Amino acid sequence: MNSNHEPSPRTFGNEDGLPRVPLPSLEASCERLLDWCAPLLDEAQLAETRAALEEFQRPGGPGRALQAELERYDASEGVHSWLDTFWPYRYLGRRDRIALNANFFFLFKDDPALSGSASPQVERAAGLIAAALDYKLRLDEERIPPATQRGRPLSMVQNTFLFSTTRIPGVVQDTVRVPYSEEWPGPSRARHIVVFFRGNMFRVDVLGPGGRPHTLDELAAALRTVLEAERRPEAPVGHLTTMARAEWAEAREALLDHDPGNAASLDEVETALFCVCLEDLAPRDDLDACDELLYGGSGNRWFDKAVSLIVFADGTAGINVEHCGLDGTTILSFVDALLGEPAEAQSARSGAEAQGVPAVRPIVFALDEKLRKVVRDAGEAFAAYGAATATETVSFDDFGGDRAKRLRISPDAFVQLAYQLAHKRSKGFTGATYESIATRHFKHGRTEAMRVVTPEALRFVEVLDDPAAGEEARRAAFRAAAEAHVRRAKDCQAGDAPEQHLWELQLIQQRRGEELGVAGPLPLFETPGWQVMRHDYLSTSSAPSVNIRYFGFGSTSEDCIGVAYVLLPDRFNVYLSTPAKVAGAMHLFAGKLREAVAELQDLLASETETEAGVSR
Repeated sequence: MNSNHEPSPRTFGNEDGLPRVPLPSLEASCERLLDWCAPLLDEAQLAETRAALEEFQRPGGPGRALQAELERYDASEGVHSWLDTFWPYRYLGRRDRIALNANFFFLFKDDPALSGSASPQVERAAGLIAAALDYKLRLDEERIPPATQRGRPLSMVQNTFLFSTTRIPGVVQDTVRVPYSEEWPGPSRARHIVVFFRGNMFRVDVLGPGGRPHTLDELAAALRTVLEAERRPEAPVGHLTTMARAEWAEAREALLDHDPGNAASLDEVETALFCVCLEDLAPRDDLDACDELLYGGSGNRWFDKAVSLIVFADGTAGINVEHCGLDGTTILSFVDALLGEPAEAQSARSGAEAQGVPAVRPIVFALDEKLRKVVRDAGEAFAAYGAATATETVSFDDFGGDRAKRLRISPDAFVQLAYQLAHKRSKGFTGATYESIATRHFKHGRTEAMRVVTPEALRFVEVLDDPAAGEEARRAAFRAAAEAHVRRAKDCQAGDAPEQHLWELQLIQQRRGEELGVAGPLPLFETPGWQVMRHDYLSTSSAPSVNIRYFGFGSTSEDCIGVAYVLLPDRFNVYLSTPAKVAGAMHLFAGKLREAVAELQDLLASETETEAGVSR
């Protein structure tokens, strides 16, 4: 897109004109790292970190060689961003299980059209399939309007990962099987999805031979065929996708070696447009639905699939997403499209036509006793892992973005400082806090890592709990911390943040240090500043959409609370997760969060009421 021209209406029409992600200077990132970690360190720790940073960036030092290599890479032909290699290493290089640890979910709003339906599950699932097919066909023709932010187009590259994308486990690093690639040019031409029910897997051909979708009635008929499956497989192979990645890679090779038919079955799963997981349970409440979406029914999932639509017996629905190529903002836009219009309208727009009931064929795997044991053990281990996870929902009907704006404060700053206050009051200290900041206004932009704890945030929590501090001092500390939060968020949006930059320098050293003459390990990455700043006690991310009730993911460490929140104009919903052994701290945090949100509203409301009185 040229700045002198209107943005292109084509889905990918603006990519070449987007600005590149700026590569920070080594000096700037080292200075920012020191600033960012300082509030969490004592004087000795800060001095140790400062000395390591000075050594890292000295003339002729290791940082200079690594930065020069990153600059060379950033200027190379075909490279879209200096982060092009970082993202695969970050996501595909992790070796633990991705189920619960990396995948995230959205719980959809209810569909009022299902009220009184005799078969809400079938109707909801058929409608979601029809809407997804309409989106897919429009995406193929680049008729999905580019997302914008304040009138500026955003990168839409992540949309190429929505359909027929599957993560493939590897011993050292995973790979991705994906369309729009050299191995698979252009959009996916697959015509099928995979439908799960009670651990059974079925190929369902949702697009006819001519590429047109089946009608809603025909899709519903196919789903009823799936629901008639009586047999529960002794060893549902979906359990394997819950394993640590190297273990899953070994099991996948064993599947392929055991029987040639298993390769065809894997191919059907991996090339499918997406998965639909039908559950034969109705959630007890929102928390139960969220937990099921995050880590339930592992034999009834393929956690490596980019998109899995999950529909419960009562029509409650949501989505589980594999994170390597997709961030929350892209999935939000996708979900808004699925739920923003009646399914009938989307089916009609897609050109759906009656073609008879879609072909439904079981997908089976040949297993010997050894493989059956691997599958069963994986299922049992993941069930135990899920049971060792504690979760809670916190809902506010009296607070939302509009309320924050009436109080003249940034909504995100308000809730982030409420988290800090609640954490200090529940655990007795302030810990490192991560917030994801979207950067899709850059070419191939994804997210930046923001660290929430600033000196102003530290002072805020101290003043709020100082019995000698008056109301005016408390408000001043709150507003100063909110302003500092907004400034740092803007820096991150501009690409002025240290963590991912320095992390990529570390990864370059690990990959090519010997070749570049940079021996490792590097002392900087063992310092208190680097270690403490990145040890999350709160890992937070926001998903604002009227079409979802909750958003969620797992915690990132043994003492971390995952904080996924939906902040809308009129409400604020939070899903919390943490290891069960520290569940007490999470439940206390939830209670303190409720108190903090009320207290901070009252603090700012009294100011505006006073000002209103003065003006009168």
